[in-house]
Amino acid sequence: ILLTMGAVFWRAGNWGALGPGDWAAVRFTLWQAAVSAIISVVLAIPVARALARRSFVGRGPLILLLGAPFILPVIVAVLALLAVFGRNGLISAAFAWVDLGPIQIYGIHGVILAHVFFNLPLATRLILQGWLGIPAERFRLAASLGFSNRQVFRILERPMLAEVLPGALMVIFVICMTSFAVALALGGGPKATTIELAIYQAFRFDFDLGKAALLAVIQLVICAGAALIMIRLYVPSMNGGGLDRTVERWDANTWRTRTLDSVSILLVSLFLIVPLLTVFVRGVPALFELPAGVWPAALRSVVVALGSVCVTIGLVLPLSFSIERCRGRWFSTPLETVGYLAIAVSPLVMGTGLFIMLFPVIDPVSIALPVTAFVNATVSIPFALRILSPEVKSTLASFDRLSSSLGLTGWARLRWVYWPRLRRPLGFSAGLTGALSMGDLGVIALFADPEHATLPLQMFRLMGSYRMTEAAGAAILLFALSILIFWLFDRGGRINADT
Repeated sequence: ILLTMGAVFWRAGNWGALGPGDWAAVRFTLWQAAVSAIISVVLAIPVARALARRSFVGRGPLILLLGAPFILPVIVAVLALLAVFGRNGLISAAFAWVDLGPIQIYGIHGVILAHVFFNLPLATRLILQGWLGIPAERFRLAASLGFSNRQVFRILERPMLAEVLPGALMVIFVICMTSFAVALALGGGPKATTIELAIYQAFRFDFDLGKAALLAVIQLVICAGAALIMIRLYVPSMNGGGLDRTVERWDANTWRTRTLDSVSILLVSLFLIVPLLTVFVRGVPALFELPAGVWPAALRSVVVALGSVCVTIGLVLPLSFSIERCRGRWFSTPLETVGYLAIAVSPLVMGTGLFIMLFPVIDPVSIALPVTAFVNATVSIPFALRILSPEVKSTLASFDRLSSSLGLTGWARLRWVYWPRLRRPLGFSAGLTGALSMGDLGVIALFADPEHATLPLQMFRLMGSYRMTEAAGAAILLFALSILIFWLFDRGGRINADT
């Protein structure tokens, strides 16, 4: 990461290299990221509140669906939105029945719509965790004191939102800042070009490495600034502890609150499920008539995903052990910072830095797939480290001294002590890494030639040729492979994990 960032800074040149269009891209990126984050978080508040205080059939699967943004390939979701909101989508077809013209999804509003589609579920999950973190005893006490809905919100829920919302806003802001596939598929044009898209255009079309590097520096500074703002806005938790009782919401039994919660859950369910169902309905018949180039592209994507999994696990496992063994020493914080460093830089920026370093030595196109696998693995390290570190810490605290006293070292300690307790988080980390890598459309767009495209890039090319039915079939294949890879690794980590 440091080498690629250093290469980007080295080639940045002077600030005067950017033209009015580039600064317009910077302004639009800031604006759309802020608007997308605000809309996502504002809409997520009533949905999270409804899920926190309602129990209904299908609540578990719906909450599970809200975790889909980390697994769902971006290009699949873009095609799903086009199937509903595009010129030939369901809404345009309904408008045609009343003699209205089709709606236009490409441009500013399309980028914001796609970001809300991705980040509304994520914001809901983040805010829902805050609501579920309020001890049940607080609500019991509020009910015994006769609090109204307004008083419950002011005394219990508003302080929680003040703690949770700044972090959710900044996380979604950074995600929207570094979004590439959405801007590539739905943006474009002078008025809807993001920094990531400007980097791609400067790199692929103008071959202006200096401009691409300078734009990458600007993006890095903005993301780092957002992280600092998030730290400054952090509010200490005021909830306290509880006895882990089931939360009962006596304040939510009025017909108004039930209606509001029902409408919120219904609308967000329709917003998330209908586009995906539309893609499946259109794409299933096309699965048997896919172009010949789709299947080799799918195989390349699987190979890249498996390579990313090997690199991520090979790096994050010793890193997590090193961090926990050095906990409390002066260099434990720098070690942990290394693990989370990839959050500060996007895959496209790392790809730009790698190209700058490799171009004088070797043709980057010839090593497009290994570079893509390595960058995807690097980007996945923070997520895998966050999943694995708590289990490593618990295992070392409980069994490390006993293992040393019994003389267990090397392979024996790994097999009998570490593996049975770490296989669950390792399987989940591997599945998440594989799914993220399967759906990547960032680095491969910089390096790949037409003969060595991955499945997301091949699907994007089908969309660009207006072969939407075949693109829908490729979307189903991509989604199925992503879910399969995630399930195989996650399930493999859980089978007989307790024996």
